Amino acid sequence: MTLKATFTTAFPEARRISNFLERDFSDAGVIVSLDERPDGVWSVDAYFGSGESEAVAAKLRDRLGSDGFCAPLKVEVLPERDWVAAGLEALAPVKAGRFIVHGRHDRGAIPRGRIGIEIDAGQAFGTGHHATTAGCLLTIDALLRTRRFRNALDLGAGSGVLAIAIAKLSRRPVLAADIDPIAVHVAARNAELNHVGPLVRAVTTKNLSHASIRSVAPFDLIVANILAEPLQRIAPRLTPVLSQGGTLVLSGLLPQQRERVVFAYARHGLKLSSVRTVDGWVVLVLRRPGRQARRL
Repeated sequence: MTLKATFTTAFPEARRISNFLERDFSDAGVIVSLDERPDGVWSVDAYFGSGESEAVAAKLRDRLGSDGFCAPLKVEVLPERDWVAAGLEALAPVKAGRFIVHGRHDRGAIPRGRIGIEIDAGQAFGTGHHATTAGCLLTIDALLRTRRFRNALDLGAGSGVLAIAIAKLSRRPVLAADIDPIAVHVAARNAELNHVGPLVRAVTTKNLSHASIRSVAPFDLIVANILAEPLQRIAPRLTPVLSQGGTLVLSGLLPQQRERVVFAYARHGLKLSSVRTVDGWVVLVLRRPGRQARRL
């Protein structure tokens, strides 16, 4: 039995709830998603593998605190079904530059000259349908048209779609890191599915000083599609693992958050190179001064 708990509210509140649930319930195997509805209201969905509706609702309200969040909450029991797989089956392929992100059902429909990325059904963020992922794919495509990167990091890798995209175009090693072991498993599986398993190494880590990162740093390309607040917090730790002349791609940002994120990295010597906006979400490209990566 699967229970789905849904909060509906404006984006800032939804983001706070999503961050809280991911922090406090991830160890219990609870899957959390944050999505914008057609009416502009945001929903936070949390999927529980067991329990009773009233008990789950009470637990969520108790953990959030009576004065913490006021978003409406609905808990429902879902019929037995692979909801992640069913959701992906309903999604149309996403075109982003040379890339097409698709499900298994569209495997044979990739046009000539396009780079297909098949994302298998899994419990991890990143099908290409969210504007932040699509914006990162467009940015990766543009960067790799003019520059060769030899060592890349996908931080907050989720399904591994961005790491797979980099590996497919560059044919160079990519480290895909995430705090969620489920996401890491899915990313590794998706890399194998897309024939870049030997190039993509997926690791679970909550710390940029972890041996899995330090052993292969510095990186000349880092992509981090997370959210503004954590991107600001990790700036002092992320900058040192970026090589001289390296490129940093940041996403998960709203336009009003752009300046403070740019400032957080400017304090550590990074300079803004370009800005891309896709469906109201911003992708930043920053560079660390120094010898530039070798051009094609």
